[in-house]
Amino acid sequence: MELWGELVRLSSVAEHHVPELRRILRTPEVFARWGDEGSSENWPFDDLETVKFAVLEDDAVVGMIQYGEESDPMYRHASIDVFLDPAVHGRGVGRDSVRTIARYLLHDLGHHRLVIDPAADNAAAIACYAAVGFQPVGVMRGYERDAGGDDFHDGLLMDLLLGELR
Repeated sequence: MELWGELVRLSSVAEHHVPELRRILRTPEVFARWGDEGSSENWPFDDLETVKFAVLEDDAVVGMIQYGEESDPMYRHASIDVFLDPAVHGRGVGRDSVRTIARYLLHDLGHHRLVIDPAADNAAAIACYAAVGFQPVGVMRGYERDAGGDDFHDGLLMDLLLGELR
């Protein structure tokens, strides 16, 4: 499957994307947020509950974006996670990637609400998500382990409702 944005193409993750995705995960900036995410032998195909797309810019792999869905009709929504190569930070690639997947989730899959949960100190990610229309809901204290696994940091819960996508 492929989704097209203005700057990026999101393509279902395939085996040929994996080496570059693993390289990006090992960059200090991404590793600090994602830890050893790509370390299992079958990654990224070991989690059947999330749908993963390689983020492509001019056919080069520059990151990955994924979503999961809550299917209970009382709470139906989708959640998003993304990482990008630091080489493309600050160029609008993140905004376009998040906007593209959000448009798909809201308009094609019929979700009315999306959530994303960056680290509370990740100002660049928070600004990116806010530019697409996500709004802060609240701080989740001690929410997630740091990359080293020893300490916990706070997360910022953000959501976007149908009609708020910019």
